[in-house]
Amino acid sequence: MTDLKKSRFTDEHILGFLKRAEAGMPIKAPCRNGGFSDATFYKWRAKFGGMQVSETQRLRELKSEYAKLKRLLAEARLDMHALKSVLGVKR
Repeated sequence: MTDLKKSRFTDEHILGFLKRAEAGMPIKAPCRNGGFSDATFYKWRAKFGGMQVSETQRLRELKSEYAKLKRLLAEARLDMHALKSVLGVKR
């Protein structure tokens, strides 16, 4: 399992920055206050634009569930490969 860099900002913080920009605040202001670049802001807007806090929590849950299912599938494939190699079954 790879360790990904943990974000300094929670989804709620990110949505707060996006809401301020939607309310008419210049984009440079939340970027400067939060200490992140314009590019990061636009990346967040593409990912979270128009979402509510509850939707981001559901998205996080779905990502977690998807990762769990991928691990289970990988383990099942490894088990199948091990059984085939033990039994001498060709692919």
